[in-house]
Amino acid sequence: MKVKILGSSAGGGFPQWNCNCRNCEGVRRGRIRATPRTQSSIAVTVNGEDWLLVNASPDLLTQVAANPDMQPARRTRDSGIAAVVVVDSQIDHVTGLLMLRERSTPLPLYCTDAVWDDLTSGFPIGPILSRYCGIERRRVALESEPFEVAGLSGVEVTALPLTSKAPPYSPHCETPVRGDNIGLVIRNRHSGKRVFYAPGLGVIGPEVLKAMREADLLLVDGTFWTGDEMVRQGLSNKTAADMGHLPQSGRGGMIEVLDSIGSRYVEGVASPQSVRKVLIHINNTNPVLIEDSAERGVLVDHGIEVGHDGMMFEL
Repeated sequence: MKVKILGSSAGGGFPQWNCNCRNCEGVRRGRIRATPRTQSSIAVTVNGEDWLLVNASPDLLTQVAANPDMQPARRTRDSGIAAVVVVDSQIDHVTGLLMLRERSTPLPLYCTDAVWDDLTSGFPIGPILSRYCGIERRRVALESEPFEVAGLSGVEVTALPLTSKAPPYSPHCETPVRGDNIGLVIRNRHSGKRVFYAPGLGVIGPEVLKAMREADLLLVDGTFWTGDEMVRQGLSNKTAADMGHLPQSGRGGMIEVLDSIGSRYVEGVASPQSVRKVLIHINNTNPVLIEDSAERGVLVDHGIEVGHDGMMFEL
């Protein structure tokens, strides 16, 4: 099983089109050591031709063009995208669905009831695509048996409900419901290896921590370095917690959580194999984007990697 990071940035990408913060202005002018990034998405494959797309970024067409292995060219009109799973209905995770309208067959879309409600009401991508390629909506139930995706033989996916935020356009943005946001455990049944994927992770409860401790690869929320990052830079009046994200630094932050996960645990027994820890969904304001920053050095000291577009893992 191969997992590829298609996009490693939070909404807006890096640099963000209208932002002149230190990071965006710096990378645009070549004044800092940093790499541009597209918006958050990963893809999973077994045979190298059929891919499960996890989140459909607004940058999807750019991401597909940058990854020619996702275009197997088996016929005149073809795509390696076998199906899509979306973990929430955030703009930066679902807008790319509209870019798939030229498909010649209905698009298999896996999502929770809460997300489907948003995609058929506040942001009606479902009804729109029904007039083009069509959608075969596949219900993702919470706390149920793993599901499989056609084309990914031997791979099972399990959804975990997370405590985070629905998008501002959602009717329940101020009154969260179960299924607004999920994390995914993606397991290779043949090797037994697991990926835990959660680009939006505001609170880490016992079940989520258990899933993280059982994983071989963690692809987790790296949005903000501090809880008040956007407020201090005068870019928003909302904290990381207000937006459903756990910052890296500070007491109870992501660094502290990841420090508590040294080895892989299965059924309470530690494996000698260490867990690979990678931050994704990194906001354009986060100083860890600067490769020689003090904050990046802190992550290195803690054995935490900063994800980048094109990063590939084999499990």
